[in-house]
Order: sequence, then structure tokens, then C-alpha cells
Amino acid sequence: QVQLVETGGGLVQPGGSLRLSCSASGSIFSLNVMGWYRQAPGKERELVANINSGGITNYADSVKGRFTISRDNAKNTVYLQMNSLKPEDTAVYYCNANIQKYYFSGGTEYYWGKGTLVTVSP
Repeated sequence: QVQLVETGGGLVQPGGSLRLSCSASGSIFSLNVMGWYRQAPGKERELVANINSGGITNYADSVKGRFTISRDNAKNTVYLQMNSLKPEDTAVYYCNANIQKYYFSGGTEYYWGKGTLVTVSP
């Protein structure tokens, strides 16, 4: 019943910018930490950035100073503003969220979006 949908991927030249969006929908009582991961061919999926419900952020060293993660709680949406893009940023970017579905539930689950492809190339 919970679904995450990413948008905003595409082809961009080195030094360019893209803005990714991820919207959560379905049965959501509490939307907790949300984050962006990426996976390039032949490499493991890695954390890019995440943000908790209080707005505290965390970034991978490789993107610090270039990427900015933010969220709009009213829209159940997390964003990733990517500036000064490099060819090594090319990957499928996945949205991740920790969600409590119901108030009477004692636990939470992690959900993944299907991913959106970001290609940085001349």
C-alpha cells in the first residue's frame, strides 16, 4: 500500500544540475528518515544522503558541497538538488523511506522506489 515514486532523472552535461523528487503515498502514519541511494553498474548501492523527520541531514563525502537533500512533510516528498555534476555521479538513484503505516503498529518498515537514471555525459 505504500509507494515511493522518483522523478527528475535524465541526461545532463558535466557541471550541470538536476533536481530529483520522491513522493510517498499510501497508508502513512509516520514518515521518518528519508534518503537517496545510488547504484552504478558493477558497483554496490551506496548512500548519497538522508534526512530525518527533524531536518537533520547526512551526506556521503563524495557529494558534500554539491548535493542538497530536503523534504516537504506536507507533501510527503523528499528532494535531492544535484549541482556540479560529474561523470562519476552517473547511476540509478533510488529513494528510500522508513515508514510507520498505522498508529497502532509498533514497528516500521523501509520502502524503496523503482529508481531514476541520472547520466552525466558530454
